[in-house]
Amino acid sequence: MKQRLAQLIHDSLHALRNEGYLQLDDLPEVKVERCRDERHGDYASNIAMILAKNAKRPPKELAEMISKGLAENSIVKSVHIAGPGFINFYLNDEAAGNVIIEILEQQDHFGKNIGSSGQSILIEFVSANPTGPLHVGHGRGAAYGSCIANLLENAGHKVHREYYVNDAGRQMDILATSVWLRYLQQSGHALELPANVYQGDYIVDIACQLKSQFDIEFDTSHPPIALLEAYEGQDPETALDSLIQSCKETLGEQNYRIIHQYALQSIQENIRKDLENFRVEFDSWYSEEKLHASGQIEESVEMLKARDLIYQKDGAWWFRSTLFGDEKDRVAVRDNGSMTYFAADIAYHKEKFERGFDKVINIFGADHHGYIPRLRAILSALDIAQDRLEVLLVQFANLWRNGEKVQMSTRSGQFVTL
Repeated sequence: MKQRLAQLIHDSLHALRNEGYLQLDDLPEVKVERCRDERHGDYASNIAMILAKNAKRPPKELAEMISKGLAENSIVKSVHIAGPGFINFYLNDEAAGNVIIEILEQQDHFGKNIGSSGQSILIEFVSANPTGPLHVGHGRGAAYGSCIANLLENAGHKVHREYYVNDAGRQMDILATSVWLRYLQQSGHALELPANVYQGDYIVDIACQLKSQFDIEFDTSHPPIALLEAYEGQDPETALDSLIQSCKETLGEQNYRIIHQYALQSIQENIRKDLENFRVEFDSWYSEEKLHASGQIEESVEMLKARDLIYQKDGAWWFRSTLFGDEKDRVAVRDNGSMTYFAADIAYHKEKFERGFDKVINIFGADHHGYIPRLRAILSALDIAQDRLEVLLVQFANLWRNGEKVQMSTRSGQFVTL
């Protein structure tokens, strides 16, 4: 109804301009709002007051001229000019019935701004690590992101929904190592899992499925129990890195890759099914691993080096994010030559805009609020306008059990699945 009334006003303004009453090059967007007090009508517009200064006409006179120029229609019973120049509409009783008919005729298309030539928008959301099932916290982000995407789409924008799959890096190595240890247990080896590998029952399920399909051979000169010797007297996370390396050496590249990919595909397939059942759909699943393999990360780093926006210190390469308002510079390449997650983000966001989207929306958990300044620094370094990126934050879902707050952790296996 608002759109129909706004169109009536717009047509009247257009006619007034053609007649020479209005000397305006462009007509503004006409807004119509529901009246708070029914005594003032059903709907109202303040367009006359907005236009008065540029039109060099008294707002009340302009409102009268607009109302006289309204085309005959079946929905408006009368129009009154109120106050300094409000145009108040009183609708016919049949108008409400006409809306019901429109709803029945248009069904799912009712209310959509189909004729609008909106922006091309990429919205990335959920993007949970494929190291375990989605939990209820992810569900909040999924629902929020899907609603934002649907609203933008119904408003006439072309929306692309993307899930960024973090299938590269240390967390995936921890996952593969966890599955391998469970595989060994299923094969009769007496092993006690370290506390900082993935503990959930889903790891056992993946290991059992893996064992039923693959008979994985490994270097028998490295007894499985020896894999855990790294934990004796060491920092747990340092020991975990040693454990990962030992698993890679024991298994060999091919077998390690089998476990890595099998675990990834199993979890990712479950994530897809959960989201599908949750009625959240994605147009693309963007692989971080493929981003690494494409060479785009190295290309982005070299480009910023050429612009003197990345410098070397203590063996590592640092991005000058403080030049763009960030609180400190960020490591892009570690001293061992490996790319950081931040370096991948540089390449990923560069690639997002290279795909031609007018706007990019990232939906993050509230714990990522500190990441926003460095993302904006990336855009500035890439000569991309700041207003083309919007970051929306989703607060955590807190769960309580028997009066106590439940701490969810995929690594420890403590979570409530979606």
